[in-house]
Amino acid sequence: MAEANIKVNDNGPLVVTGSFDLVDAEGHAFETKKAVSLCRCGRSSNKPFCDGAHREIGFASAPRADGE
Repeated sequence: MAEANIKVNDNGPLVVTGSFDLVDAEGHAFETKKAVSLCRCGRSSNKPFCDGAHREIGFASAPRADGE
């Protein structure tokens, strides 16, 4: 089984590191590196990857885990 870590960056992308596969709805794999940033704002012109558009549009989201 792949081991990956997903970090939710405040006001920015999801950063995935470790060993993982990223596939589309048809099961085709995206080319990835050891770390990728995935768009959360929906404005990236390089979806599913982040291109920094969140900064331009003022995307704001900073969810926190319950900590329990």
